[in-house]
Amino acid sequence: MIRLVASPWRVRPFRAFVVASTRTLVTSKTRVSKNRVAWQAEDNEDIQRVTQKAIIHELMQRQSQTIESVVPWFLENMPASYFRQVPWETRISHIKAISAVKEANTELYMNTKSILPDGRVCLTFVRPGPLKPGELLELVEDLPWDHNVKGSLPLSRVVVYTSNDETMTLNMFTFGFEKHAPFLLQDVGANILNYAERIQKGEFVHDKNHPQPSPYLEREPLLDYMKKCSFSYLSHLDKSNPRRFLKQRYMFSEVSGTEGMDLSIEEEFSDQYFDTTSNNNKKRHFWFDITVANSLPQVTLENATRILHLERFDVVRAHLDVVSDDSNGNVTMLRLCAVPRDDDKAQITVESLERNITGKLKRIKWLDPVTMDLVFDQYPWLGIPRGEIITAFVALTHAIMAKHHPVLYSKANIFETVTRKRYISHVSNIADLFLERFDPSHSQLSDDAFRSRTESLRDSIENSIEDSIAVELLNKMIDIVHHTLRTNIYLEDRYALGFRLDPRVMEMEETNEPTRELPYGVIFVHGRRFNGFHVRFRDIARGGLRIVTPQTTEQFALESARQYDECYSLAFAQQLKNKDIPEGGSKAVCLIAQSEFSDVGKKFITRKSVKAFTDSMLDLIVDSPETRKNVVDYLGKKEVLYLGPDEQVVPQDINWIVARAAKRGYDTPAAFMSSKPRAGINHKEFGVTSEGVNVYLEVALRRALGIDPKNSSFTIKMTGGPNGDLAGNEIKILLREYGENAKIVGMADHSGSAEDPDGLDHHELLRLVNNDLSIGEFDVARLGPNGKLYSSNTEEGIKMRNTMHFRVEADAFIPAGGRPNTIDGHNYKSFLKPDGTPSSPLIVEGANIFITPQARENLFKEAGVFIIKDSSANKCGVICSSYEISAAMLLDEEEFFNNKEVIVNQVVEKLRNLARMEAELLFNEYENYPGSLTSFSQIISNTINNTKDALIKALDNVSDDEVDSLLPLFRAHLPAKIADIAFDRVYDRVPLQYIKNAIASSLASKLVYKEGTKFVQSVSEDDLASTALLYLKGEKEIASLRDILSETEMAESEKQTILDLLEAGGARTILTARGLSKGSRK
Repeated sequence: MIRLVASPWRVRPFRAFVVASTRTLVTSKTRVSKNRVAWQAEDNEDIQRVTQKAIIHELMQRQSQTIESVVPWFLENMPASYFRQVPWETRISHIKAISAVKEANTELYMNTKSILPDGRVCLTFVRPGPLKPGELLELVEDLPWDHNVKGSLPLSRVVVYTSNDETMTLNMFTFGFEKHAPFLLQDVGANILNYAERIQKGEFVHDKNHPQPSPYLEREPLLDYMKKCSFSYLSHLDKSNPRRFLKQRYMFSEVSGTEGMDLSIEEEFSDQYFDTTSNNNKKRHFWFDITVANSLPQVTLENATRILHLERFDVVRAHLDVVSDDSNGNVTMLRLCAVPRDDDKAQITVESLERNITGKLKRIKWLDPVTMDLVFDQYPWLGIPRGEIITAFVALTHAIMAKHHPVLYSKANIFETVTRKRYISHVSNIADLFLERFDPSHSQLSDDAFRSRTESLRDSIENSIEDSIAVELLNKMIDIVHHTLRTNIYLEDRYALGFRLDPRVMEMEETNEPTRELPYGVIFVHGRRFNGFHVRFRDIARGGLRIVTPQTTEQFALESARQYDECYSLAFAQQLKNKDIPEGGSKAVCLIAQSEFSDVGKKFITRKSVKAFTDSMLDLIVDSPETRKNVVDYLGKKEVLYLGPDEQVVPQDINWIVARAAKRGYDTPAAFMSSKPRAGINHKEFGVTSEGVNVYLEVALRRALGIDPKNSSFTIKMTGGPNGDLAGNEIKILLREYGENAKIVGMADHSGSAEDPDGLDHHELLRLVNNDLSIGEFDVARLGPNGKLYSSNTEEGIKMRNTMHFRVEADAFIPAGGRPNTIDGHNYKSFLKPDGTPSSPLIVEGANIFITPQARENLFKEAGVFIIKDSSANKCGVICSSYEISAAMLLDEEEFFNNKEVIVNQVVEKLRNLARMEAELLFNEYENYPGSLTSFSQIISNTINNTKDALIKALDNVSDDEVDSLLPLFRAHLPAKIADIAFDRVYDRVPLQYIKNAIASSLASKLVYKEGTKFVQSVSEDDLASTALLYLKGEKEIASLRDILSETEMAESEKQTILDLLEAGGARTILTARGLSKGSRK
């Protein structure tokens, strides 16, 4: 048989469908003249004319006869729903195509493409007989995939029509959203409204097959919902199946506004309210109704048909429609009719299907393509849970081992190794051990039983595998099972697979690397097209959520290899900078693979990845009936996390995360994510991080370079664009504080770089900042005679952009954007001029870990560069977020919003003071003791953190009254407006441990900033907490002496001298006088 079929669209882009033609061209090998057709008589033109007419007449007669036979058959055998739903023009094209195939006497096998009047595209697959096993899946897999093309039309409707005589199936896929003239809902949906009214009256209240009365089915709410539906969807179900419409209305409500999925399974039955078009044969039919929020319909359809195929169900009918969900995108309404293939189908019940298939179908939205390939194509016997665990273990093993050999331990190599046929049973057994260890329906494995199982697995691996790399990888995966303390694997509605890890698993044994501090906790999340890490260094911790979206697959591989180490380094830097606040340091990094998609597709995938990552973290920390039932806990304690926005996190993400935390039952949902648009302090809007950076810049210019920026001109170069948080706000602050004295001579971001030795035009820079534009938009007419603008659209522009921070000379360099480790131990010399002096003698690190520790050390030793480390320079952003956490716990949203201006002003003033105290201490220590500014920055952070840790430990062992006596420290730490409104609520709304942390951080930073690091370091670790508490008492004594002195009669000059001495010596003098400052207390 000849099959007229297009090329596979997944191999090359779809161009056109092949349509059978009634014209046939017969060719011959006989040579013919240039001006005549091969079949023409050579001499007699009349004979030629008669022959041509005869052939035309014969073909027309045959075609007419064919059409005359096809049309009656078509009208008699196509179901009534086909004629109701398919436009006239499309029906005519179907008849023409079928007639052409019949005329050619070929198998009824054809693809057609038609453009509907409203611009939608309809692809029709004509196939002989009813759908065969797996045939719908094959059709869906072969659909054109244009989601990486700008302006692509999404799949919006699918309908499968089988002729009544079962000789033909029309599979219609419609792309694009329907445009139609206004219509009256009361007319188009009359049967639905009538049916709903009868339900509300209780007519079917005793019949479980009908929907039950509900507020959703009241006339006005139902009409509002019907407005969201397309004309085709509404009109079809109004005539054929009002019950299905109302059932899907219920399911819509379950997922609307979420990222969720709802599923209903029932065995088919028919009456006037249900489905007037069904073909009842003797086979058992099961209907799977699936509603999926905010998902690509084509992906949902393909994955659902794939799972049913693997479960040995043949899909014989399908309906897909899309309903608007307003700001949450759309909800896909998928309804599949499937017939079981197994011989024991008589034993299948709805209940058994719900047990066996529900979880798998609910997972389809969130499965990673690699997982799907593994469990659907390579090893279907694995099943989804084991497949997810294996791909997650591959990603986690890669993160642990890649830094030691990026190629050998690439994710692709690890996956290929452990999933070889020889080894797949071993990795499957490891997945089984993981599933058994965390199965909430069984008693937990004892330590001895678990140890025995792991030893057995290791022995089996050692005895049956010769490849040492494979042995190493599989053993590392067993380590992961052992070091997992919690997982959400058994949560039915999870978005991704999450692991709360013992951080020791992330460090490889027998490495030559210097020992680094072990984090307090690590969370790893593996999801659809993303992997995420959250690393924290203290129990109560906060830090930003950073989104990384490499633009090429090669760059993604590089970022994947260093993702954990980047997250660790950022969290460690955060721990150093969080010294002034109750929370320890943490960081979250979510790496997303979306480079092959269009801009719209990238945005869609990024937003969904953020949701899946954060919701999976909530799975592991929320204490709810669901988690208590389904999460086996080997950690044994409640955990509290606080997040903040970092790169590529948008207000939409922030709002969703806070709302989701509230819905999931997180104790303080408003505090879970900072920088909320309404009840938060947006870092970019108020420039909180840049305010601190600028304080360090001013102090450093004055004390390191001898420049008074208020009275003298100075030059600055920056990475990061005018539309960035840090760089854009720094531009505004420089111009606000120093005016024309501040000359920005170079700026670079993703778009290019602008350079001008005379200083870039201030008005033009402010235009870019205020209009959220990158540096590439700089008006070249505003450049000076020696100015240059380079675009990253050219090779030269990329080179100049990437080297601006090395080449351009300035008094100070502010990294205010850019990737971590941009200046490292290999390229730092590029920062030096040919004579060995630096292109900038001062660096104030606004961006996190822009410079590696080795590069910092080399720049100081070889060129004397003054470097203000990131953990000092940009600490004000995290302090602001901490204030927001306190506000979220103490204030209601309206209270915060109504007092926001005052609160923000007080926060900014506190940030400047904290930055100035550290900056002055930093240079005091540098000027009095040997070492670099970078080393003193870390010493200050460590000294405050050590004191804070000692105090937290001590406060756990004091009475409630003693804690209460220290509350003024917490109150003084807060912005005055927050304290005035709500401090009397502190015990009701703030966790006790957080209160203790706040007291400890406030006292620790007060002690170190006032007395310096050497004094605190002179106290033994065991005596540190008690010394700090005695210091606080000493401060109170000093304050009392000041009050007494103020009332004493003596000469004002003498009184002021004594006050100055008290201020200079302070509480430290009292401790020294009593012999308590050198660890001599007993």
